[in-house]
Amino acid sequence: LFLPEEPLPAAPAGFLQQLPSYRSALRRRGPREPSGADTGAPRPGPERAARPAREFALSIAEKRSLRDCQQTDIKYLSGWKQWKKASSKSLRKFVNEVKELSSYLKLWRHDIHSIEGKFGTGIQSYFSFLRFLVLLNFIIFILMFSFVTLPSIISKYGVFNSSFAKIPPKNVEPHCTVYKPSGNKGLVYFYTYLKDLLSGTGFLEMTSLFYGYYAIDDAWFSILRYNLPLAYLLATFAYLALSLLWIIKRSVEGFKQNLVHDEDQFQSYCNKVFAGWDFCITDPNAARLKHRSLQYELQTDLEEERMKQKIADRTMKEKLRIYSLRIFINIIVIAVLSGCFYSIYRATVFSQENSNVSIRGDIRTDAANLLVQYLPSMVITLANFIAPQIFSILIGFEDYSPAFEIRLTLMRCVFVRLANIGVLLFSLWSQISYCATDKCKACGYNYELYPCWESQVGQEMYKLMIFDFIIIIAVTLFFDFPRKLLVTHCSCKPVQWCGLQEFGISDNVLEIIYGQTICWIGTFFSPLLPAIATVKYFIIFYIKKISLIHTRKPPARPIRASSSNFFFLVVLLIGLVLAFIPLGISIAHIPSSKACGPFRNYNTSWAVVPATVLGFPTGLQQVLYGIASEAFAVPFFMVICLVMFYFIALAGAHKRVVEQLREQLVMVRFDPLSFL
Repeated sequence: LFLPEEPLPAAPAGFLQQLPSYRSALRRRGPREPSGADTGAPRPGPERAARPAREFALSIAEKRSLRDCQQTDIKYLSGWKQWKKASSKSLRKFVNEVKELSSYLKLWRHDIHSIEGKFGTGIQSYFSFLRFLVLLNFIIFILMFSFVTLPSIISKYGVFNSSFAKIPPKNVEPHCTVYKPSGNKGLVYFYTYLKDLLSGTGFLEMTSLFYGYYAIDDAWFSILRYNLPLAYLLATFAYLALSLLWIIKRSVEGFKQNLVHDEDQFQSYCNKVFAGWDFCITDPNAARLKHRSLQYELQTDLEEERMKQKIADRTMKEKLRIYSLRIFINIIVIAVLSGCFYSIYRATVFSQENSNVSIRGDIRTDAANLLVQYLPSMVITLANFIAPQIFSILIGFEDYSPAFEIRLTLMRCVFVRLANIGVLLFSLWSQISYCATDKCKACGYNYELYPCWESQVGQEMYKLMIFDFIIIIAVTLFFDFPRKLLVTHCSCKPVQWCGLQEFGISDNVLEIIYGQTICWIGTFFSPLLPAIATVKYFIIFYIKKISLIHTRKPPARPIRASSSNFFFLVVLLIGLVLAFIPLGISIAHIPSSKACGPFRNYNTSWAVVPATVLGFPTGLQQVLYGIASEAFAVPFFMVICLVMFYFIALAGAHKRVVEQLREQLVMVRFDPLSFL
């Protein structure tokens, strides 16, 4: 049926013109040119003349016509404009080729693509997250090595006509500057080196791995002066800022994907069913991988829809039962968390007290000393291993969706793992700051037990990272593989009922976030710790891949990658923010060691910044003091708040327009006249 006498009215677009970006879009689009009379294709306006034809939503014939028009217009341009246009085209082509080449050089590209096809995007998101941490730690290592370790090594060995200066601390009691590392002397047994390697003591204590090695004030390269204390502090701020910006950037990308997915399920289904296949795939193996990936995505959508329908169909009695059960389970969770915190506290106090006794002359074997030193790490690792297992069992009774299960389990495990580090550091700082004598108060810290307390805190972080790595390998070798053999070759009903263990995404993510938080905190006290973390995560990738393929099974309920990736980064951001607290206290509050390190001549590590500013010209000093004053900070904060409120209002306007457009799309979908 056709109704030529009644043309359809134009769709109302008044609300679109209320958008703040509407006029800007018109200005960028430029004036519209009339369509070509002979070809029916639009003539190139300012924007169409600058952009290639393939970027426009036109038919093939119209694109060819547009390209011919662009080539014809080029002939009438001046020589400079022709060269500029050709250069822009060549540069754009070069950038595209570099991007294509870099995609092939991406670390573990084939492995992660294979994991995605076999086990779904949920598990693939974990390995992509692990790759991100490998790259992040490698960049942090390059930063610390280039600005801290390398200048120290070059100046100490006189490379490139360099030298160094060590200024003795002034106005400091002589007993505060005594530091005698426990190095190995005489005949040393092999197990002693092994003990030192595991604990960071002995031959490792005065290497570039720890803070105490960097005991120079200035490095001279010919006539250039390199302020190592300032570089050490600025490098610390740089790697924290780099981590923060990189995580926020990836979180924003994940938030956009998550927002688009959550807005309209129908759009998600259409994208997967009608536009999900890659027609460039020619390899049968790649086609099977893509097919499995789409299958897992659709399975995840159906599972979430089933959970939503189940929640909507609950009766009042079922709601009361499930809410009561959740309250009871949360009480159990709080009890487990309290038990973990108390155990860590008692283990740390016991280790500190007995270590202090051994330092005073108590005769102990090397094995016993190593056990006492590792006791906090062992209890922390044990709590980190047991608590997630309990939470994984309890979460199954709370009847949440797969995505929310991961989030809730992660948040519970975050309190266990990150709070354990906080308890350990609090115990160390209480011992470091405890002074009962006047000689100790003159130094500002417990110089008898901790003559170089920064290196000893670095040793604790080093032990935590090494022991965590040992536990990961041990669980895979002595737990996963024997269980796989039993399930494969033993037909006993109890064994078959247990089956293979699932690859718990939340447990594995918390495992690496815990290690990354240790790395962020420990890098200030051990500048080369990011290199150890890079190697650790590189090996863990292959350990987890082998464990996933050969000893474990994918989760019974599939998990969506879009929401998981975003939440993984949010939890990692929480770990980074929590790492700011101990680092801020160490830098600005606790007095620095007077016997080692680059801040021997300063009361705190932060004191190097005011001392450096005093060396600037008077005008620059006044500018910096003005920026740091309240007269500048208060107006700046108000301007930032106004800008933030503006963007919040802009986002709200965009959201309302998007909702109206969605309503119009629904009306067009069901309006029969729209197809005429």
